[in-house]
Amino acid sequence: MKKRIGSYPCVRIEGGGRAVVSQAGGVLLVETVRKAGLDTAISAALAPWRKARAVHDPGKILLDVALAVGLGGDCLADAGMLRAEPAVFGPVASDPTVSRLIDTLAAAGPKALSAIRSARAEVRERVRKLAGASSPDASGQVIVDLDGVLVLAHSDKQDAAATWKKTYGHHPLMGFVDHGSGGTGEPVAALLRPGNAGSNTAADHITATQLSLAQLPKRYRRGRSTLIRTDSGGGTREFVAWLAKRGRWLSYSVGMTITEQIHQAVLKVPASAWTPAVEPGGEIRDGAWVAELDGDVLTGWPKGMRLIVRKERPHPGAQLRFTDADGLRLTCFATNTINSPIAELELRHRRRARAEDRIRNARATGLRNLPLHDTAQNRIWLEIVQLALDLLAWLPMLALTGKPRLWEPRRLRLRLFSAAAQLVTTARRRHLRFAGHWPWTDVITSAIQRLDALPNPG
Repeated sequence: MKKRIGSYPCVRIEGGGRAVVSQAGGVLLVETVRKAGLDTAISAALAPWRKARAVHDPGKILLDVALAVGLGGDCLADAGMLRAEPAVFGPVASDPTVSRLIDTLAAAGPKALSAIRSARAEVRERVRKLAGASSPDASGQVIVDLDGVLVLAHSDKQDAAATWKKTYGHHPLMGFVDHGSGGTGEPVAALLRPGNAGSNTAADHITATQLSLAQLPKRYRRGRSTLIRTDSGGGTREFVAWLAKRGRWLSYSVGMTITEQIHQAVLKVPASAWTPAVEPGGEIRDGAWVAELDGDVLTGWPKGMRLIVRKERPHPGAQLRFTDADGLRLTCFATNTINSPIAELELRHRRRARAEDRIRNARATGLRNLPLHDTAQNRIWLEIVQLALDLLAWLPMLALTGKPRLWEPRRLRLRLFSAAAQLVTTARRRHLRFAGHWPWTDVITSAIQRLDALPNPG
């Protein structure tokens, strides 16, 4: 009789396995690329940078790196895991070829960035049509959240500098389209900035908004149907005036810093003017009230701007600031939306916190660090990160339902993309057979069926 030692079975390890595909669940991203037409759009956009007699298409190379990032990679060399599975991902360029393309696109500067962004905008509109009722603009409104993110640098990279948090790195400003409570979000802008870039820089917010609007269908590039939300970094006179400019007429909901003038105005608000804040379900938010300010605090700001303040009991352990009043935490935001109760407007602005989830997902998808040295190269890397995030947002929108539709990148990788499969060739056609005992095989196969049912591009 032998005694069992340890908690896990002892398995002998051997090399030389055949007909087994690692990261087979990545076929979901491949099919998303195909149905969205992203491969043809990127290839056409980068055609000017394809050299004569080149073996690999520049668009395919860029998409391969984006797929690798979507599967969890964080550098150019991680495209090697796609190269190991040509049956699923096709021929993948070597590491030197990938590096040369990034250098070529970086040298082209704004021209290459514009080409990639134009292709993404073209495909984004097609994906919205394919998504139908699952599209983020199905309600007739698009919400774009702008927020900054600190990316640490552990080596001396171009434009890396000390940040406001006393770290060292870069301070990109990003924009995300909010998919609402029933979805995730997709990136529409990524403006690379030095680490010491200011949080309240109006020019950067305007540029990021312009990049975001360029990714939206034309009908959403102006007018009240597009809402721009920011934290207090966007609460500057120049940025708000730009949003409300005649002919642009964008809706906005921007956080405001509690100045001494606003603080004094809050102290003068009578008790009867405070309205209980609400939760998403419509119930009263315990210990929170909202009120609208007027008078001198609006002097110098664009016409039609409303200033709404919330007071709330601080969370346990939270420290009050000098601008708080009567032991209650004060927050303030400005909007130009009319004919809506201030409690609903405050709830809408509070939902801007979902941008923090988008940033967390971006950090887990290639934005944990900028792997290249030059700023021009890292701008291309940011476009690759956005391509990966696009795919991770489009896949749930087009093919997943229920709880899987809300899964974040880390969970998608662990449960779906990392699944292995057996490669079987029958009647000259290749099939992937996923393990029947894998708990999420039905999610993978159902998603593939939904993608197959979508019309092909063109």
